[in-house]
Amino acid sequence: MSISQTISSMPLFRDLSPEVTAKIGELSILQKYQANDVIFREGGRADQVHFLVSGSVVLKVKIMTKPDSVTVSFIGKAYDCFGWSGLVSPHYYTASAICEEESEVLLINGEELLRVLQQHPADGFLVMHRVANLVSDRLRNSRQALIKTL
Repeated sequence: MSISQTISSMPLFRDLSPEVTAKIGELSILQKYQANDVIFREGGRADQVHFLVSGSVVLKVKIMTKPDSVTVSFIGKAYDCFGWSGLVSPHYYTASAICEEESEVLLINGEELLRVLQQHPADGFLVMHRVANLVSDRLRNSRQALIKTL
């Protein structure tokens, strides 16, 4: 499967124009991680958007009143997006991403992706609408996980 075909099969990028998926493919880098590797840390500068290719990743947040971080989401489905903060101001990660097992992750520079989306407003609107839905889902999951720990 070509990188453009892979991009167009990702839920965040499904139904975009071939021109846009090709441009996004040019921005994409495949990175391998080992179990327990930290992909990014909560509060760190978010300059990448991440997509799981294989493996699994947990998203954890710190709670001031507890010594341990709390898992707020599990990423285990191919092409699921995480690290959406690379597309949304103020561009700081809201959780830490840690590999549960050996994993492959597709990385896309958030600033460059935003530039492509701005050049193609219809496709950009579709992607950002999906990002809003993703953020909403993660917020709901985070609230439920945090309520269980209190």
